[in-house]
Amino acid sequence: TILSLMRSRSSPRKLTTEQELYTSALRALMRRAHSIHEMRQYLERRAEDNDRVSRVIARLREQNYLDDARYALDYARQHAQSRRQGRFRIARELRTRGVPDRHIEAALAVVFADTDESALVRARLKRHLSHARGPLGQRQLAGLYRSLLRAGFSADIIRAELRGVNRADATDLSEPTEEPTEGELP
Repeated sequence: TILSLMRSRSSPRKLTTEQELYTSALRALMRRAHSIHEMRQYLERRAEDNDRVSRVIARLREQNYLDDARYALDYARQHAQSRRQGRFRIARELRTRGVPDRHIEAALAVVFADTDESALVRARLKRHLSHARGPLGQRQLAGLYRSLLRAGFSADIIRAELRGVNRADATDLSEPTEEPTEGELP
């Protein structure tokens, strides 16, 4: 029945041996990288005996499959470059994933030594302003400000970049319109 299907999905089959847990951990790592904390939670939900979880975690760390420092660096690099997120958002998300602060701070120092946060803010502003219609009012600017704060940028950088934004900037940032050719009416 549907209820039994729902119950079976909410609690995965309990794994009894260390090898089963290890195999399950490898499958999870093939899907995506995990912090040590995330992997521990993942395995504890599946393990019949939580004593085996620590041994599997130790084995994965020995083989360099789990490394919080590398995980934090990869995560920070990906989210700063591809998603254009700021240091505060990245740090908050890494903390929720159980990565120790020393690894987070080291990763952010490396990533943001190469990355200009002002350029990231300008890129996000360009994307937002390309869809803007009409003059930017206080409400639109406040919305942009809140959006950039949620993205993890410092208030000082946001204010500095928003000061440079006016309607003329928005038209420069939007898609260029085609100029009429000879013989066409404008």
